[in-house]
Amino acid sequence: MDADTVKPESRLLNLIKKIWQNYSVIVVFVVILLLCGIAAPRFLRPENLLNILRNTSTVGAIGLGMTFVIIAGGIDLSSGPVLATSGAVLILLQRMVAPDGSPLFPLPVAILICCLIAVGFGFINGIIITKAKLPPFIVTLAVGIIARSVVMYFCRGATIIGNRIPQFTRIGNGSIFNIPVPFITVIFLALVLFIVLTRTKFGTYVFAVGGNENAARYSGIKVDRIKIFTYMLVGLCTGIAATIEMSRMAAVAATTSGALYEFEAITAVIVGGTALSGGKGRLIGTIVGFVLLGIVNNMMIMLNISPYLSGAVKGAVILFAVLIQRRER
Repeated sequence: MDADTVKPESRLLNLIKKIWQNYSVIVVFVVILLLCGIAAPRFLRPENLLNILRNTSTVGAIGLGMTFVIIAGGIDLSSGPVLATSGAVLILLQRMVAPDGSPLFPLPVAILICCLIAVGFGFINGIIITKAKLPPFIVTLAVGIIARSVVMYFCRGATIIGNRIPQFTRIGNGSIFNIPVPFITVIFLALVLFIVLTRTKFGTYVFAVGGNENAARYSGIKVDRIKIFTYMLVGLCTGIAATIEMSRMAAVAATTSGALYEFEAITAVIVGGTALSGGKGRLIGTIVGFVLLGIVNNMMIMLNISPYLSGAVKGAVILFAVLIQRRER
């Protein structure tokens, strides 16, 4: 009889544990959403929720690429400065006009150049990390400092204002059926990357490299190539994020554009359940993670909490997420 009574309880506990391990970030997301609605009823207004989605899209795009890098066992601290550098090039190209007043660079060409520059920075990160055998933390930090210095030089430390071309501003400020275009862009990007991560050999190799690099190398996987591609991928996502950001702001500030975006993206990835140690992660978790951070920022404003405390809140969120990951292991 004792065994019969204990067994259902054990099954229930195992079920709860399994649900928590697989869907903890979604459970936390729903709970926080409900608590925010109770604390500030205007939080649940559609216009406020849509505004959160718009504001988090830039970091979200970077976070999607960062997920690949972290799953593969790396990290990228250059994304924010790279966003500023590639974004500055986009603004400068957009300002160039022919004698007849038409744009010297068509918008698609300018966006392509912006993304290629960001991918180039990712390639540099990957090459140095794999060929020089240096820690990703050091390499990407150094490349980020160089990128910030480059944008400071070209902008002379000032803010460059772009031309408000309707087709361009629509990318960051437009809506389709009331859903912000930036968020639609990020969701489309997430769907493509989901297929890449779960349905291609490249995605399988990313998990293998992050899970056990030596075993992956011995099994014939070209580990260095996979790592380089992940850094190029986060570069591409950063270029897309730069396009969204420059479209929204129509300007680039040499010192503040993209500032700390890399840490925001890393926070979203960790909160979403991707292990910092590599080998484990999900893009859906990253999406929930960056929206969750947007909710926290929004609630701090609504509750009149000092913006200077936002860093403390995000730091606490990172610690909490890492502690949960450790307990799950």
